[in-house]
Amino acid sequence: MILGVVADDFTGATDAASMLVRNGMRTVQVIGVPQGPAPDADAVVVALKSRTVPAADAVRASLAALDWLRAGGARQFYFKYCSTFDSTPAGNIGPVADALMQRLGTDFTIACPAFPENGRSVFRGHLFVGDELLSESGMRTHPLTPMTDSNLVRVLQAQTPSKVGLVRYDVVAQGAEAIRARFDALRAEGARIAIVDATSDTDLLAIGAACDGMPLITAGSGVALGLPRNYRARGWLRQQGDAARLDPVGGGAAVLSGSCSVATNGQVARWLAGGRPGLRLDPRKLAAGRDLAAAALEWARARLAEGQAPLVYATAEHDEVSAVQRELGAARAGELVERCLARVAQGLVEAGVRRLVVAGGETSGAVVQALGVAQLRIGPTIAPGVPWTQAEGRPLWLALKSGNFGGPDFFADAFAMSGEAGAAAASSTARGAGR
Repeated sequence: MILGVVADDFTGATDAASMLVRNGMRTVQVIGVPQGPAPDADAVVVALKSRTVPAADAVRASLAALDWLRAGGARQFYFKYCSTFDSTPAGNIGPVADALMQRLGTDFTIACPAFPENGRSVFRGHLFVGDELLSESGMRTHPLTPMTDSNLVRVLQAQTPSKVGLVRYDVVAQGAEAIRARFDALRAEGARIAIVDATSDTDLLAIGAACDGMPLITAGSGVALGLPRNYRARGWLRQQGDAARLDPVGGGAAVLSGSCSVATNGQVARWLAGGRPGLRLDPRKLAAGRDLAAAALEWARARLAEGQAPLVYATAEHDEVSAVQRELGAARAGELVERCLARVAQGLVEAGVRRLVVAGGETSGAVVQALGVAQLRIGPTIAPGVPWTQAEGRPLWLALKSGNFGGPDFFADAFAMSGEAGAAAASSTARGAGR
């Protein structure tokens, strides 16, 4: 193992893993802190469900993941969080970064959630989502981690006693050597964490080069773009032409959506507008004790028998989500939906679904755990930050989508790609058998 990644949610883990696979690293994602030896891979991503838990619990889980990755021989470590820097003044990015630095015995790291390909850029320390400041984007009303400040230096400084500095765009534009010189200057000023501007892939490559040899990197998935080049220069990594190959699967397809992000609302609306089948879950009925999972499965099995891909969703607009949370409480509403969708996922797989798209980080975590998936192989990219994955040792493909990622036709695009990728994999297997 070359790189060990600690990710704070399941979709974020596949996001980071996808970036590494796209750049030729054989990458495996494990679910939770595993026991036993590490898998044979260039990079291993430990997917935690720690983004919104109490900070002390997030620190505890992250340190356990770090210790396991160190025991597996990882030479560099990466704490991966969301490209919208999802957190609160209580954490969890600052506390986890501090704890990982202390455990590794290092006094300096970076913080850079930029992912320009997906519209996330950092300029003068401020995070933009597309053309909007973070604080003016849909993230300002996130039900768990509302982001009302775009100044990342200020956001992170509220979470950590470590001094937070800034590496500005004009330094980044000068390349890796200038970035490293700025790191040294910040260290001399007592800073332990540096927010780093990035508005393009060229910036990410320069930042990656500047982080060569840095024990710990904290970032969204974007900075991972520049790391494989470092490993090849050191002779640690050779190009893997088949790093994204998955085994072909047959069977049915389905979508489960618990995310209420702007992007996912648009994707659900587009799916339904195309005349495709969808069934909405009502959290109020779940709270009243209605067995909506059983009803949803009965409905979905009928759609599958007709050769259709059913969508079961709790996705709703912000005003409706807020009303439900006022009635039920945010934590209870979320837990009811996650538990229901996890049961639906189990039933769908039992009914023969072999390609399952799941929208939302918390929902993805609940579904993967309910299905008993311990390890994922990372496959081809559907959209920036979202790959198809395969449950290790099982004929089951999963696309775990962050709520904010993907275009309006993401669900349909995913299934179109799964058919093409499966056919290509089957053809490749057949050619290999012929030899």
